[in-house]
Amino acid sequence: MTNWLTSGLSVFGKKQRPDPNTVTKKRSPRSSGFSEDALRGLEDLDARMPPPGTEVKSAFAPSYKHTERLSKKASAGGGLVIDAEGNKVPHYWGHRERLRKRFLAGGHKPMPEYEVLELLLFNAIPRIDVKPLAKRLLATFGDLNGVIAASEHRLLKVEGATPWVYYHLRLAEAFAQRMGQAKILEREVVTSWDELITYCRTAMAHRETEQFRILFLDRKNVLIADEEQAKGTVDHVPVYPREVAKRALELNASAIILVHNHPSGDTSPSRPDIEMTEAVTTACQAIGVTIHDHVIIGKDSEFSFKTNGLFAAFV
Repeated sequence: MTNWLTSGLSVFGKKQRPDPNTVTKKRSPRSSGFSEDALRGLEDLDARMPPPGTEVKSAFAPSYKHTERLSKKASAGGGLVIDAEGNKVPHYWGHRERLRKRFLAGGHKPMPEYEVLELLLFNAIPRIDVKPLAKRLLATFGDLNGVIAASEHRLLKVEGATPWVYYHLRLAEAFAQRMGQAKILEREVVTSWDELITYCRTAMAHRETEQFRILFLDRKNVLIADEEQAKGTVDHVPVYPREVAKRALELNASAIILVHNHPSGDTSPSRPDIEMTEAVTTACQAIGVTIHDHVIIGKDSEFSFKTNGLFAAFV
């Protein structure tokens, strides 16, 4: 029987120093139980292994940053609060429900704009703190009106904004315009002029490009239609007098009010504005349709051709 003390292996699997007086035969690959290819693979692996004691580091830094789950840095910078069960949680946990309750109890007037915007964003982006996004949107577009009227191209440049956010903003704009329109349609414009201007501001004041609208009135000066005729660039919108006159005939309108916006905010009429108004006036006079006014809408004010006496030159 072979003595296990001289066989080269201890009972613990550690290789022992061989006895110099003992002659051992080199095992062949067949007798060791490994094929020649397997042995070559083991030799290659052994050659690639670093020497013992060598410190091994990753060739690439990890792309993530490990943070403690409930650290202040991991909780949107607002620190931790204690919930009803005594657990430490990020400060924004429960924020949505608290904000909804405050809105339902006191309405929107005492709330800052970013909180009103948050309420809208809750439906567009679930389960995260949307306050930073609301503040970024307001910083980019100036105020809530600017956010609601923002173009998709510019909106999606804001970090965190998505097509679903854009959809909800367009929906909010549609509600605002429908509500404003309901206050002036089928009403006499003289007695509802302030509401008419408010509606035009809601629909046009914060747009990034020029828009031309026509308000069509019947014989009693009651608004029967409000239609967008054309869209243009940041400082120009094409208007075709014959198309305006044609549409007035189709609606059986007796008078119209021209309205367009200046994205720059400066409501002073340009030379093309004056020339266009004169051309439309001439076309409408030929079919017996009166032009009551041409109003230029800005972000903070409006300009009336009639009030400022510009109609006297060509009416």
